Amino acid sequence: MINTPQNERELNDLVSQPSGQLIDFIKGLSGDISILGANGKIGLSLSLMAKRAIEMANVDKKVYAVSRFSSDEGRLLLEEHGIETIACDLNDREQVKSLPKTENVIFMAGRKFGTQGSEPYTWAMNVLMPAVCAGHYKDSKIVVFSTGCVYSLVSKDTGGSVEPDRPDPVGEYAQSCLGRERIFEYYSLTEKTPVLLLRLNYSTDLRYGVLCDIAKKIWNDEPVVTDCAYFNISWQGDVNNYTLLALSECSSPANYLNITGPEILSVAEVAEEMASIMGKKVIIKCTENDRSYLNDAAKSFRLFGKPSVTAKELIRMQAEWIMQGGKDIDIPTHFEVGDGKF
Repeated sequence: MINTPQNERELNDLVSQPSGQLIDFIKGLSGDISILGANGKIGLSLSLMAKRAIEMANVDKKVYAVSRFSSDEGRLLLEEHGIETIACDLNDREQVKSLPKTENVIFMAGRKFGTQGSEPYTWAMNVLMPAVCAGHYKDSKIVVFSTGCVYSLVSKDTGGSVEPDRPDPVGEYAQSCLGRERIFEYYSLTEKTPVLLLRLNYSTDLRYGVLCDIAKKIWNDEPVVTDCAYFNISWQGDVNNYTLLALSECSSPANYLNITGPEILSVAEVAEEMASIMGKKVIIKCTENDRSYLNDAAKSFRLFGKPSVTAKELIRMQAEWIMQGGKDIDIPTHFEVGDGKF
């Protein structure tokens, strides 16, 4: 059993712990690593894991963490761990031209929250920015963060969407994410850029995620209301490991990989379990429609193994984190939205 972290330092250490498999992979990986969008909710711990894996592999390799760095907190954390940070507006072609061209790139930049009412900015961030970066890094291997929202909502009885399924995005956020994929696919075809498109639903870090959203509602005596009755999750430490290992699966034409946990979870059942841990009562208002964003990540399990942390452990850790007053970065997932309007 994993003990629930008592503070952010312990949580950062836990979520950035590289697996033995990743350390071995890094030993044989050629070239440095650039992480674009490194100041985001996943980018910070991913950058820390990459750096720790390099140190534990005892190889000479750099991690470049690239972001606008609109806040200093994340940048200071990265620099304290010896990671080279670069402030850059990835929508600015001239600024991007100055970035070091590394053999390996993780592209994480994008926009989801606030799309509704600001659609042009979302499309610029999710489609124009990838075009600028794909051109600059056309000779690199690129793992591109995407989302399971490019698939249609499906019944839990399907087991979740798989990589060969045809995308059918609902709403402009998901459509713009498919646009991001198409841009990288285009460069993979025309420039022979090795690309892997990583479709994620949903990462859990205790400071944010579907479980955090549910736990806060229960702790604050608010009803849990959702149009999507089911969901997948994966521990962010596992997501980070899979992301870096996915550099081995980049190809031209582009490859695709779903990342999530093996369990299909019921919002109602998870809420009841958390309420029991917290000693609370919960009001649940779930739709009778069982269509939700669900991914089948069996391909990633065949490549890299099953996640190291189970959903049951995550539910307990999340409840305990909220109960002890753990930090919440206040970025809701909007997992409950079924109409694509984020």
